[in-house]
Amino acid sequence: MLKRLTATLVAGLLFAGAAKAEETTIRFTLGWKTQGSDAAFFYAKDKGFFQEEGLNVVIDQGEGSGATVTRIMSGAYDAGFGDVNAIIQNAASKPQDAPVMVYMIWNQPPFAIVTKATSGINSAKDFEGRTLGGAQGTPTTRLLPVFAHKNGLDMAKIKLSNMAPNLQEPMLIKGDIDAALVFNITSYFNLVLNRQDPDKDFKWFAFGDHGLDLYSNGLMVSRKLIAANPKAVAGLVRATNKAMIAIAKDQNAAMESVINYDNLVNAAVEKRRLQFSFDKLIVSPEMKEIGVGDIKDDRMTRAIGMVVEGYQLGRAPATTEVFSREFLPPRAERELVYTAN
Repeated sequence: MLKRLTATLVAGLLFAGAAKAEETTIRFTLGWKTQGSDAAFFYAKDKGFFQEEGLNVVIDQGEGSGATVTRIMSGAYDAGFGDVNAIIQNAASKPQDAPVMVYMIWNQPPFAIVTKATSGINSAKDFEGRTLGGAQGTPTTRLLPVFAHKNGLDMAKIKLSNMAPNLQEPMLIKGDIDAALVFNITSYFNLVLNRQDPDKDFKWFAFGDHGLDLYSNGLMVSRKLIAANPKAVAGLVRATNKAMIAIAKDQNAAMESVINYDNLVNAAVEKRRLQFSFDKLIVSPEMKEIGVGDIKDDRMTRAIGMVVEGYQLGRAPATTEVFSREFLPPRAERELVYTAN
């Protein structure tokens, strides 16, 4: 009896070891430091959704949503959360190396111009004759000429002051610049942390409301991973989607997973950031129509044209080079219903 029990235990341990060995490790980079808006990935890991798909997802902090693309292209990471517009830029010249977006999360772009409510800037035309502070190389700054063209502005009448991203809000508050070229989900909370009221004391000019109907951040993977292990890509997307549906209904549970990953975050601020991402970037009429994770091809084609214009790219990549819906769960499984709580 003892021998049989021992044999059973050994067999069980061998089986567990084999199952563990069969897990596929995916090196995953965030778009930035730990933020509430990344909660789906932490939740999927915390609740075992990745493990259920046979995945060991190792999550690292990022260096910017554009850097996600270059990190994946370097081979250091297999997947990550980043900006589809950075994929477009790289796919124009290196289509064989650029990653592919497989699950769109931010259906609306975060690119915006923010100014004080007392600035006297009430329309896009009022940016003429003003000084705008922008971080060199960021999408908001690089796409300013496209914004100007779409809104009939004369770029020669706009002064652009280059500065580090962390100086934009302080200089705006001090009055050293008239407006800042920002990511709304970052700048809004920088203002909060600077003891400002971003709703009452500031005006926001969203690029999406002013002719630049762009897509933004989502889950992207390397072409190498797609070719070598499409099953792992499908599992990664399924687990992320399952987490997205869950945290849309329960942000408190989402934040528990964020804190389990990084207990140094400001939980109150990051919960607001998570809810902001749903309110401003994820939930939209289009998302409700086609489900979370997907895009509309004609809109993406137009967006690619804007990025090609803004960055003066030599080639416009095809939509299929930038986004693949091959790994998306069925539409019925991507019905996201957001309830703030």
